[in-house]
Amino acid sequence: MSNRLKGKVALVTAAGQGIGRAIAETFMAEGAIVIATDLAEDKLEDLKAKKCLKLDVRSHENVETLAGDIAGEFGALDILVNCAGYVHQGTVLDCSDKDWDFSFDLNVKSMHRMIRTFLPAMLEKKSGSIVNISSAASSIRGVPNRYAYGATKAAVIGLTKAVAADFIKQGIRCNAICPGTVESPSLEERITALSKETGRPSDVVRQSFVDRQPMGRLGTAEEVAWLALFLASDEASYITGQAHLVDGGMAL
Repeated sequence: MSNRLKGKVALVTAAGQGIGRAIAETFMAEGAIVIATDLAEDKLEDLKAKKCLKLDVRSHENVETLAGDIAGEFGALDILVNCAGYVHQGTVLDCSDKDWDFSFDLNVKSMHRMIRTFLPAMLEKKSGSIVNISSAASSIRGVPNRYAYGATKAAVIGLTKAVAADFIKQGIRCNAICPGTVESPSLEERITALSKETGRPSDVVRQSFVDRQPMGRLGTAEEVAWLALFLASDEASYITGQAHLVDGGMAL
């Protein structure tokens, strides 16, 4: 590794598994001081980050408390990575108001809470990179049975562009990453649930996810993390407000 993030303070949400964990580990390997958070604190036990903390990104109070603790020990963040999210399965006919509200609260409003809370300190030092995890299933492409999820991830792209536009002259960069279908514990959970719901064998359900990827395979969390590393680093200093695909050709 080349210490591309040496000395930079990075906070990663949902760092216990999947994409969030891969990003935290990649940042650590590149010299970052990583603060890893997750609602499931036990998933952070074997992650050798500088700090591993329980965080409910749906709670404004939790986020504010975390910000105060971090400011006292580390000062302003250099990098904020918003990974927390939830995939609702179904069409508009399968989406209750509760499903809709939960999806937007976790997938979008959590990013609003995190950015609103941590951005002021970044602005004080006139420097900061924010990376939001969106999806190829968003305003980029409509995907069957991703009604609420696609809407939330489209909103993430809009939020990203708005933050980038508002603070572009104050040293803040904000970008979104839009993965295709990626191997992760949450994908395994969806495969199991769909198998039970439809009566199809799990290997058949898994293959249906692979089939929608033109490359003929699922992505890895590490492949997403490498893009996050680039966007967080000074190498991307002229890039902001963009939705970056890492999707195996899914949006073609």
